Amino acid sequence: MPLYRDDAIVLRTQKLGEADRIVTLLTREHGKVRAVGKGVRRTTSRFGARLEPFMVVDLQLHTGRSLDTVTQVETVGAYARTICEDYAAYTAGAAMLEAADRLVAAEHEPAVQQYWLLAGALRALAQRVHTPALVLDSYLLRALAVAGWAPSFTDCARCGEPGPHHSFNVASGGAVCPRCRPPGSPAPAPETFHLLAALLTGDWGAADASVERHRKEASGLVAAYSQYYLERTLRALRHVDREPVAVVAPPAPVPDAASDPVPDPVPDPLPWREA
Repeated sequence: MPLYRDDAIVLRTQKLGEADRIVTLLTREHGKVRAVGKGVRRTTSRFGARLEPFMVVDLQLHTGRSLDTVTQVETVGAYARTICEDYAAYTAGAAMLEAADRLVAAEHEPAVQQYWLLAGALRALAQRVHTPALVLDSYLLRALAVAGWAPSFTDCARCGEPGPHHSFNVASGGAVCPRCRPPGSPAPAPETFHLLAALLTGDWGAADASVERHRKEASGLVAAYSQYYLERTLRALRHVDREPVAVVAPPAPVPDAASDPVPDPVPDPLPWREA
């Protein structure tokens, strides 16, 4: 089909020529798609502002040989402005977009679960439902689980011995018993294991009640785990604001994405801007 329509999340953009832009999208039905938005950098463009990172859109594309072409765009979730207004939310969101770009490597391969997971995480960031760092850690754990690298925080990841256990090893896949514990494996606090399990399962009551010391320890383990299995460094993680942020009442409502099956649900941010 020369034309097709799909919901999409804008992951990143780059300039093309004098007025065009290449947009990398995570779509609901067609996976990752790279498309050209013609003339979207002109001030008179009808939909240039809708093709920015963090935006959730409904768009129509024309199939091309190497790059598709965007022909129509409608806003579904206008999250970009709300996320970019807050540094903690922006850096966490940038790391999410980078991770999604890495996890969905092949183009035009459906990744429905990854799409809905990212859409829910961006909505949580925009609505200030939870601390941005917690949303980020929860997203990374769930996205890796969907990709086939689900960590274990109770039973031993190597032999399956029932836990709880006191050691954590990234290469082994999570918690490890004393017999399977490789030398040098860290021993996080029991509360940190509880927090990690809550972030993976979506137990936000337990996650929001955690203290900063255990959040920082959990964030370090999540960063190490994600970078090990992604086989590269998430550059945006170095910029993530890990300071505690009070959860406040949601700002003015933003247009919401379609129903999100994930319950309640980061490059260096500079490369996510246009070169």
